[in-house]
Amino acid sequence: MVTFTARQSEPELVRPARPTPIEAKALSDLDDQWTLRFYESIVGFFRAPHGGGAKPGKVAKGIKAAMAGALVYYYPMAGRLRTIPGGNKLEVDCTGEGVMFVEATVDVQLEDLGQPLLPPYPCVEEFMGDAGDTRDVVGKPLLFLQVNVL
Repeated sequence: MVTFTARQSEPELVRPARPTPIEAKALSDLDDQWTLRFYESIVGFFRAPHGGGAKPGKVAKGIKAAMAGALVYYYPMAGRLRTIPGGNKLEVDCTGEGVMFVEATVDVQLEDLGQPLLPPYPCVEEFMGDAGDTRDVVGKPLLFLQVNVL
């Protein structure tokens, strides 16, 4: 089994690149189920383009810029869930506060994780930032993103 560590930057909020509408968006009954009120963890691995050699800081900077640009059009993702007064229903408060972003450098090569690379991934917890209580979603960023540069 491979062992390694991820050195994480301090979490930071990535806000939309331009001002976005400040409004509330109701969740549908399908989206507002108690069983769906949690954060889902996803780990994906992507190789650098052929001839790669991109510097770690440039990768994270590019992803942050792309995220800020995308949040202009998908601005509810930069908001927060809140409870509608008088009930347990949720809505998205489109505040433009942003999504949480962490950059990490990892002292392992992708090939060291196994070939072919299939779940369950070794030491998967090193690839994910700490989102806290994953069942406490009200008032928190809707997306926690950690970019790991191997």
